[in-house]
Amino acid sequence: MKKYIILMFLTSVLISCEETQPPNIVFIMSDDHAYQAISAYGHDLNNTPNIDRIANEGALFEKGFVTNSICAPSRAVMLTGKHSFVNGKVDNVQKFDWDQPNFAKVLKANGYQTAMIGKIHLNGLPQGFDYSAVLPGQGHYYNPDFIVNGIKQRIQGYVTKITTELSLDWLKNKREKDKPFLLLYHQKAPHRNWQSEEKYLTLFDDKTFDFPSNFFDEYEGRNAAAAQEMLIAATEEQIEAAHGNGGHGRWGHDFKFLVDPYGNETSFKRELDRFTPEQKEAWLNVYTPKNDAMKAANLEGKELALWKFNRYLKDYLRTIQSVDDGVGEVLDYLDENGLAENTIVVYTSDQGFYLGEHGWFDKRFMYEESLRTPILMRYPKEIKAGTKINQMIQNLDFAPTFLDYANVSIPEDLQGESFRKIVSKEQSEWRDAIYYTYYEYPSVHMVKRHNGVRTDRYKLIHFYYDIDEWELFDLYTDPQEMKNLYGDPEYAEVKQMMHNRFTEMRDKYGDSDKLDQMHIESYLSQMKK
Repeated sequence: MKKYIILMFLTSVLISCEETQPPNIVFIMSDDHAYQAISAYGHDLNNTPNIDRIANEGALFEKGFVTNSICAPSRAVMLTGKHSFVNGKVDNVQKFDWDQPNFAKVLKANGYQTAMIGKIHLNGLPQGFDYSAVLPGQGHYYNPDFIVNGIKQRIQGYVTKITTELSLDWLKNKREKDKPFLLLYHQKAPHRNWQSEEKYLTLFDDKTFDFPSNFFDEYEGRNAAAAQEMLIAATEEQIEAAHGNGGHGRWGHDFKFLVDPYGNETSFKRELDRFTPEQKEAWLNVYTPKNDAMKAANLEGKELALWKFNRYLKDYLRTIQSVDDGVGEVLDYLDENGLAENTIVVYTSDQGFYLGEHGWFDKRFMYEESLRTPILMRYPKEIKAGTKINQMIQNLDFAPTFLDYANVSIPEDLQGESFRKIVSKEQSEWRDAIYYTYYEYPSVHMVKRHNGVRTDRYKLIHFYYDIDEWELFDLYTDPQEMKNLYGDPEYAEVKQMMHNRFTEMRDKYGDSDKLDQMHIESYLSQMKK
């Protein structure tokens, strides 16, 4: 009888410990992964069963947004829970200050074991992590360099697989099993220039994708949109007239030609020099016949544009299949090792991306396809399977949310908010507007500096620096943002209301014209160096 009582006591203690143990966190971030390219969002471009699994077993966020749609600043916002103009990383040029607080530092100080693996695109050795293995800068798809705890080494293979293998190795062999853990598992893909794993080189070859309905947008009433340099199907004249050679889609870098249709050798030959002989042979065996067939067809006009669009989109989607494979491996590990129940898994991207909308690739603009980012989340203890979240969540909110789940005090200076009670459906009240900034101009893609505010229905954008223009959109009647209503007298009251919201949001977060000017001067100074 005594043995039975002791056993029951020990069992109750074990259950109590399991219930009070802080949750593990696996934060998966890809680079430039458009929500349109996750099958859970219903756009039928591709199939991502493992990423979808997170939503099916947890929650799908239908209004996830960023505060600044460009790689490094978005990641800085994610880490700090503060807008770009507060954490200092406003563009890809300015240095990031790792000495400032971030949520990983707070979790580590509160007993978590922490690791960052993959792409972070922030200068310097990551702080707040017991273990780090990160790509320098953008990193390479094939045979990438990694900086492992400060030491640079080259690892042969495909970057997405390597990032997954390093993450699983840390989970299996390098962490202390009695501590809660935080793993930032961050993939390079599907960032430009979309080099897929060998096994996916012919995926989608049997399919032709149709243009988005606004692929041939003429940008009427939207001068900043007309001035960009990120066209998929730019003409040779447009490419020649562009500032530098990195903007519009390029025959070598983007479309994988060693010699373009006009007989000019491209830079892609140099990119293949990084490949092993076996990798290079596999690539050329697949791309050479397809490129030769395209040249022989002498495509022009709309047919040429359709070819370029399909080459871009297929390469982009192919890289995502390897990302999805890796997500599946990590989820399987959690499930098979009894960790799934007490582990928060989040899948997101550092921003959205254009898959031909407005004729574009890339991001940067406050228009929906780059402002909006996918967010999927699983935590069986608190999130019901199949949950849909319709509130406006921003990457600003990750830091306070993770601290909230860990039952750690949220610093008062964080500008994001915890969405824990939103996703558990304990609370429905939430912000009714979000604020956005973009600073990297003049630069590649030539997207002008702008800021703005979005509510559930309306969006107001201000383009400035070498331009002073406003755009207003009604997202209910014009979800593709084709008609600028700023000068429409029927929207005069809406315009005034949105200007008031714009001022309120800038005051709330501490932004100003003075800060804008300071960032302009700092950026131009950095660019001269």
